[in-house]
Amino acid sequence: MVDSLSDDALTIGGRAFGSRLFVGTGKYKDVEETRLALRASGASVVTVAVRRVDLTQTGKGSMFGMLREEGFTLLPNTAGCYTADDAVRCARLGREAAETDLVKLEVIGDPKTLFPDTEALVAAARVLVKEGFFVLPYTNDDPIVARKLVEVGCPAVMPLGAPIGSGLGIRNPHNLRILMETVSVPVIVDAGVGTASDAAVAMELGADGVLMNTAIALARNPVQMATAMRLGVEAGRLAFLAGRMAPRLYANASSPLTGTIAPSAAPLSIE
Repeated sequence: MVDSLSDDALTIGGRAFGSRLFVGTGKYKDVEETRLALRASGASVVTVAVRRVDLTQTGKGSMFGMLREEGFTLLPNTAGCYTADDAVRCARLGREAAETDLVKLEVIGDPKTLFPDTEALVAAARVLVKEGFFVLPYTNDDPIVARKLVEVGCPAVMPLGAPIGSGLGIRNPHNLRILMETVSVPVIVDAGVGTASDAAVAMELGADGVLMNTAIALARNPVQMATAMRLGVEAGRLAFLAGRMAPRLYANASSPLTGTIAPSAAPLSIE
């Protein structure tokens, strides 16, 4: 039982993270807007695409330089990789450039839907875990695949809520709940969140965290949306911990009947 979220750090594989909201760095109009939105999100972990961000550029005004300056925990990702070999190679580059063994592992199976190739994902995860990586895999909402990823050594799994960048919200809450019951590691809902209520729903289902990018970056006001997402994640987490009331089909009076004035037996005369 926690009295506040300050007592409720997210722990993955023995590592503690101060925020349950993970955010990406793509699609913002410039580096300064990215900085302001990331600050407003309250996130401690920020993911960067190894194939799309030049991690060798660390000077003033560069994306990587700003992330270092702000003190975020960097989570290189293998976005854009379509084979296990390519993802493994990309992860190694990210480790060298960012000086971290953290990796968000993505192996895409289809360019239109951006759904993961789960067979290649498990194969890549197996290789990277053996090489000492701390692998956080982007996967579908299949509990069996999630279990296989845990079996090869992933300390968390990151199932999608909806297709990447769609903003459709949580499309299959039932599969996500089954997945959460199937694995004993933290579950981070990754992809598909469109607004703060989607983030809250994910957390109310029992997710340990949420990762997002497009929903913040493409909002009319990214900084305001980042704040809303932070509050949505916090509200959803507190609601989950508090335990919602059981839904009822019929009304149930909020006030008890004990001690109420008994109705009069005689009818009122209205003139």
